[in-house]
Amino acid sequence: MALTRRSLLIAAGAGTGLAIGWAVWPRARQLHWAVGEGETALNAFLKIGADGRVVVAVPQAEMGQGVMSGLAQIAADELGADWNAVGVEPAPLGPDFGNKGMLIDQVGGMPAAFRGAAGWAGGKVIEYFDFQITGGSTSTRGFEAPLRAAGASAREMLCKAAARRWSVDWQDCDTKDGFVIHKANRLAFADVVADAATEDAPSSPTLRTTPHFAGKPVQRLDIPSKTDGSARFGADVRLPGMMYAAIRHDPFGATRTGIDRKGLPNSARLVEGPDFIAVVADGWYAAKTALEAVTPTYKADAKPAGPWIEAGLKAALAGDGTVVKDEGDVAAASAKGAVSADYTLPFLAHACMEPMTATVRIDNGKVEVWAPTQSVTLATWAAARALGVEDSMVTVYPTLLGGGFGRKIENDAIAAAALIAKAAGRPVQLIYSREEDFGRDRWRPALAARLKGMATPSGVTAWDAHIAVPDVASSVVGRNLPALPAKPTAGAAAIEGSVELPYAIANLRVAHSLADCPVPIGFWRSVGHSFSGFLTESFIDELAHAAGADPGAFRLAMLKDAPRHAAVLRAVLKAAGPLGQQSPGVGRGVALVESFGSIVAEVAEVVVTPEGIRVPRVWAAVDCGRVFNPDTVKAQIESGINYGLSAALNGRATFADGEAVERNFDTHPVLMLADAPAIEVIIIASTESPGGIGEPGTPPIAPAVANALFAATGQRRRDLPLVRAA
Repeated sequence: MALTRRSLLIAAGAGTGLAIGWAVWPRARQLHWAVGEGETALNAFLKIGADGRVVVAVPQAEMGQGVMSGLAQIAADELGADWNAVGVEPAPLGPDFGNKGMLIDQVGGMPAAFRGAAGWAGGKVIEYFDFQITGGSTSTRGFEAPLRAAGASAREMLCKAAARRWSVDWQDCDTKDGFVIHKANRLAFADVVADAATEDAPSSPTLRTTPHFAGKPVQRLDIPSKTDGSARFGADVRLPGMMYAAIRHDPFGATRTGIDRKGLPNSARLVEGPDFIAVVADGWYAAKTALEAVTPTYKADAKPAGPWIEAGLKAALAGDGTVVKDEGDVAAASAKGAVSADYTLPFLAHACMEPMTATVRIDNGKVEVWAPTQSVTLATWAAARALGVEDSMVTVYPTLLGGGFGRKIENDAIAAAALIAKAAGRPVQLIYSREEDFGRDRWRPALAARLKGMATPSGVTAWDAHIAVPDVASSVVGRNLPALPAKPTAGAAAIEGSVELPYAIANLRVAHSLADCPVPIGFWRSVGHSFSGFLTESFIDELAHAAGADPGAFRLAMLKDAPRHAAVLRAVLKAAGPLGQQSPGVGRGVALVESFGSIVAEVAEVVVTPEGIRVPRVWAAVDCGRVFNPDTVKAQIESGINYGLSAALNGRATFADGEAVERNFDTHPVLMLADAPAIEVIIIASTESPGGIGEPGTPPIAPAVANALFAATGQRRRDLPLVRAA
């Protein structure tokens, strides 16, 4: 594209997140989204059918969080559509659909003078690589602006086309419920969209100041099909001539030395991969049964994964670590009367209800992939890399996800399915068994930490934290973006949430130590905040009790310069009532965590009986900025609480002889419906920019429960999971 004043303006718009895609670029730019018969595209995100149906392109993966409906609601509100006539389609790869929301937290901490330039440059890179990814609770944060602009632009184009027919000023027209309106005149979108498509898209469309249904609950678009069973998940794909594959991966670090295949039936075919063996058959159960008859032999790694990993984390605390923040004088944290506490958290599996799966068809060099993936881009690259073909030869069709939580950013199943399909010469659907899904996870890393501090009733006077944990980002990048350098690095990014605390603490030091980790680790729901929230909020509670202060009042005293945090904390304390012991064996504890642009405080009530620990009630307050659908916010906070509570009580992965020990739900149990707490969610009204909501409900629940256990029993639990540590 020639460098012109117009292209420079477009680039600047992209840097601020206000580009609406194809319609504002030169007309020669390719529209990546397919337009069906009777459909008219008004820009990269919106098309309208001859029947009046409005279709919104959604670049994010739907994994139960309601993103398809949430993003469609933003665009449809600006457009003035009838929600009953709104549908969605997965967006294809294309520069319009890259997730620039991934930059928000990355550039947010930069000096203001550099923030805009860094955001613009990062945005251009995301466009160049068509980088679609769902993660970091960035869907609404990343696509609110372009979707609002797309809806507003289409609305103006429809109004101009209708106004010409009526010979009126288009600015006196509006849209509502799928019609363009001017006084008594009404034109359905379907009747005017063809004329609207000939209009030039406005470069700066006017956004609504009074939303039609944004900020209100609407029926989620994915619920009906999930209710009647017609929804298409990864394992629901069926292709002509398709075969099925079961897989067994090698132990970590081991070298395969041979395979005894005498028990393999003639109807099945064995495929050997770089780190797996697989069997292909006419049905998945037949493939799995045949795989069990095959016996590989291995030469063990000199130091296979085992309990030494966690021991190494604890040993790393003996050193000084890399200091990532040092303010004031923290000497008091080691003085007489100071509090010192050691914490440990285990490896965690993602435990998705839907195991890893992918379906691949290779025909005349072209590769088609059907998969529940959080990143169409990374999935495309993985399939192309595995087969040694150009990215342009690969097409990925994303399905609904039966849970993702960061696991389905990874593309091991897609790469393996591609290799198996190539060897079989037929379309192949690969499904990990439950044991393989648990045994070949990309785990949330284990960690060890030592916190020391001093406090008075009015707050913390000294805070010294040392955290030993592997670098998750380098592990993820090394697997999925092998062209980029991915050396593990000690620093603030690896311990996010532990460095920038919301509390006013004048004397504060935070250090990080890396430790050897021979198993693959990955992004787990709320990533670093999942462990930093537990460390910080548990130790804040310890310091409050050591100072003889009420844990809620103690926190509020340190939030005088953080009014949004204080408002969230007050709201949850008001809803839940007094903290501390409620009766023998019953206690309430609180925790407050900011993550992904949202602030969440939770109070958990714990009941301790001879039979174990129950959490019957949880109260939560959230400030996530502007809210588009309060039902979705509440559902995601509830989901995050249940997911985090499941891990806090029971979640743990361990290793022996290079393999994971916990391989199914019997040894890695998840929260059952009968054990789930009653949850009350309070949404704080806000006009701030939207924060994420898929992950922020998870970090506060583990410390809230641990603090409630202390209130109930007087015994402090510093090691997770809480039930197994009891």
